Amino acid sequence: MQRRTKIIATLGPATDDPAVLEALFDSGLDAVRINLSHGSHAEHERRIQQVREQSRKSARSVALLMDPQGPKIRIGRFAKGAIDLAEGRSFCLDMACPLDAGDSRRVGLTYPELIKDVAVDDVLLLDDGRIVLKIQQIQGSKIDCTVVVGGTLSDNKGINRQGGGLSAKALSEKDRVDIRFAAEMEADYLAVSFVREAVDVEEARRLLHEAGGSGGIVAKIERAEALDCIEDIICVSDAIMVARGDLGVEIGDAELPSVQKSLIRTAREMNTVAITATQMMESMIENSIPTRAEVFDVANAVFDGTDVVMLSGETAMGKNPVKAVAAMDRICREAEKHKSVRKSRHRINAEFLRRDEAIAMAAMYAANHYLRVTAIAALTESGSTPKSMSRISSGIPIYAMTRHRSVRRKVTLFRGVYPVKFHAVSNDVQKINEMIIEELLQCNAVEEGDVVIITKGDASGVEGHTNTLKIIRVGDHIARG
Repeated sequence: MQRRTKIIATLGPATDDPAVLEALFDSGLDAVRINLSHGSHAEHERRIQQVREQSRKSARSVALLMDPQGPKIRIGRFAKGAIDLAEGRSFCLDMACPLDAGDSRRVGLTYPELIKDVAVDDVLLLDDGRIVLKIQQIQGSKIDCTVVVGGTLSDNKGINRQGGGLSAKALSEKDRVDIRFAAEMEADYLAVSFVREAVDVEEARRLLHEAGGSGGIVAKIERAEALDCIEDIICVSDAIMVARGDLGVEIGDAELPSVQKSLIRTAREMNTVAITATQMMESMIENSIPTRAEVFDVANAVFDGTDVVMLSGETAMGKNPVKAVAAMDRICREAEKHKSVRKSRHRINAEFLRRDEAIAMAAMYAANHYLRVTAIAALTESGSTPKSMSRISSGIPIYAMTRHRSVRRKVTLFRGVYPVKFHAVSNDVQKINEMIIEELLQCNAVEEGDVVIITKGDASGVEGHTNTLKIIRVGDHIARG
């Protein structure tokens, strides 16, 4: 059984060995993430070239997701190294403090405007919530705080305001440079960090297109205020990422499970890809097996209907990057055996405005109710028809058959969709059906006697014109129609 949930692995020093990268491909990754918060463009370009080379060697389509840092609000550095903050003591966030001159009493900030965004009694969370400060006084350049939860605080840690509401724009100047770089690298997806509203996504798409890029946009949901306009954000995004680190800090960790379920459900209902990320198997940075809690976390994301699960530090800097992907693959496969993952009544009463979407839904209904169907073949120019199909839970594999390399990489993030290189060189509809079946036979996707659903358009090579559904038994004389 092919795994339907897709896996993204973040690249980093732990994956630089070509043998490790090859093993990651063999373990089942579907996409790679380049974290532009760290490293130089030259380092990233070298890794991307390695991925593209390995993709050619293995004849596998692997998507490239590039992830700019966004306006992460951070403290500065400490002149003499990390400090210890005890509960009840005073500590100052000082906009006038040089960024490399922090000490046990105060530290500078990369975002001086923070002083305008906060008020007395606000709670600030540092280092993903490990340090908690309560604001006692705001005066001049200083935010005087009391330590509520103490611990060790080191350089460049992030700051969140509990409940959200910080005014930093979603795209920094560095992000704009990184977007141009993503266009040069022909990124299949561009992530936008700390999205607050739909215009943030639209601006990123405009900048990417102006730079010559054509990748999809992933809205990272990590700000509390994004939840207030989530449908608007999803409407203009190709995918959303449930980025549970900063989001959990802002809304509280106890709220995360229900929010995750809601985000995934809403994304699927609106024909958008859902990615679940952050600390999914973080113990595997050091250990060779995941904790039981991590196993449950990955499986529950699959049960929720996520398209993609993502590994970050586990593969970028961990001791066991290959084992992490293999473990995630194993957990997803087992979770996908559950009936709830393979059957769906989703959108059963929906109405459609696009004919390709109507064909996609008809194909999935037929596949889920005609017990002899073993595969769906969708001829596609843009990937929209198999994407619509992938919104319906099913155990039937969907093969996105396309001549476009960029589309083959794009669909790798769609749940249950597998790219196949295919170019219909004939205008004869019946001949094309034969070619489709032959290609699936060569890929070992079907065998004699299997039943295949084929969707395609009468107008070959035109986007959005899927208007035909055909059910064919492998081995029948296809030319007779």
